[in-house]
Formats: sequence, C-alpha cells, structure tokens
Amino acid sequence: MKIKVKYLYLLGAVVVFIAILTLSYGVLTGWFVRPPPSGNYDNFAKCLTEKGIILAGTDWCHYCKKQKEMFGSSFQYINYKNCDNDNWCRNAGVTGYPTWVFPNGQKYAGVQSLERLAELSGCPLS
Repeated sequence: MKIKVKYLYLLGAVVVFIAILTLSYGVLTGWFVRPPPSGNYDNFAKCLTEKGIILAGTDWCHYCKKQKEMFGSSFQYINYKNCDNDNWCRNAGVTGYPTWVFPNGQKYAGVQSLERLAELSGCPLS
C-alpha cells in the first residue's frame, strides 16, 4: 500500500513539473501574447526605428513571423535585420529569435507585445 502512495506522489510531481515547464515555455515564446486589436501602427513602428531599436529575426522562425504579424502592414517601418544573411546579428550578440535590440545594447528575446515595446521604448502605441 505504501508503494502505491509513493507512486501517486511521484506521478503528481511529474504532472506538476510538466505543467510548469509548459507554462514557462509558453510565456517565454509568446504563446500567451494576444494579438493587438486591428489598427494602424505606422507611427509606432516609425518611432521604434527613429529611436534606433532593431528587430533581429529569420525567415524560418515561426515566432519572428508572429512578431511581424502583430504590426501588420506597419512592419515595413521596423528596422529589421534578417539574421539568415546579415552578419550584424552575430556581431550584436543575438543568439535567439526574435530579439529586439536597443541602442544601449539591451536585448529582449522572444515575442514582445506591442504594449511592452511601447513601455520599453517610450513610443506611443498609436
């Protein structure tokens, strides 16, 4: 009987561990980032670029595609470095994608909500 109880505790611990890993992965990779309401983010994207903020990513990265889609057609105003064919990324120390690189060298890896980018950059989200 004691052995069954130990196995139940072990099974419970494994389930909790897997749940924590899944939630952590979801938060870090942007699974839980809701897309913003549809709108025009041209001024916001231009402000990010004017402040020297760069998005580093790749063509094959699913999360990079998700980050781009958040801007819609306004993405054309983002200073984007394609790390598939740009040595800038390696020189800047970018090791994961997508990564937002700020002029002071600060890097923010993973999909960032537009609200978070507005908070970090000081650019109004409009």
